[in-house]
Amino acid sequence: MVRRIWAEGRGSPGQTAWLVRRDPGAGDLAWAPGDTTAHLPRADCIVALWGVTPGAGRDLSANTALALAAMELARQVGATRVLHCSSAAVYPGGAGPGRETDDPAPWSPYGQAKAAMERALADWSGRNPDGPEWCAMRMANVAGADGLFAALEQGRQMQIDRFADGQGPRRSYLAPEDFAQALTALLDLPPGGLPRLLNLTGPRPVAMEAIARAAGRSPVMRPAPSDALALMALSDERAARLIGPLTDSAHPEQLVRQWRSWGAVPA
Repeated sequence: MVRRIWAEGRGSPGQTAWLVRRDPGAGDLAWAPGDTTAHLPRADCIVALWGVTPGAGRDLSANTALALAAMELARQVGATRVLHCSSAAVYPGGAGPGRETDDPAPWSPYGQAKAAMERALADWSGRNPDGPEWCAMRMANVAGADGLFAALEQGRQMQIDRFADGQGPRRSYLAPEDFAQALTALLDLPPGGLPRLLNLTGPRPVAMEAIARAAGRSPVMRPAPSDALALMALSDERAARLIGPLTDSAHPEQLVRQWRSWGAVPA
């Protein structure tokens, strides 16, 4: 989605080289950790959008290896800045809004893996004080890249939890255009101005039921299981001061519109 948005000239940071592990398209550079970097151009920044997400048999600890590989790649191509994908999952579930000054308290193995990745990056910088500066972006749910939007895309019957207060789950979200523009803004910050930890999120969480209804669906509400999370919220205070508020990310209609513009559209 970011690639398509930048290709349309919406806040693109300028000349961009896309590294892909396999099946490169026109203009792509095929590369993977362990490969030579002799064929790669010099670069100012690395935006590391890779990672291992939850799933059966997946090695979540590889998130740390990938983050450190991005730091080493940056050194080899001359980049002075690296942006990493962390997650809202480093915060405790059910509490909110999570702030960057809070101690990580992940409730899931995925969150634990991302918190370990952040610690490894800090350790790497301690050993390499002249290395590139970096930011671990603690990202909210990206519209078009989470379970709710996958269900919308597949067109199957949707079931959404209802909690004791009569409400469904609420989550902090990140609209694709907001994400792409935030990346560019972080790349444009002056040297030394990049925070190591930054929430990327809308100003307030969004009801998942409202997103489904904005997409024209009528979800079936069911009693929430005991381990379900009613709220996963991030504070946007630091990001709003640094790069401006990501306002579209707080509106279900905008989340759906941007998903339909830049992601898959259900049949």
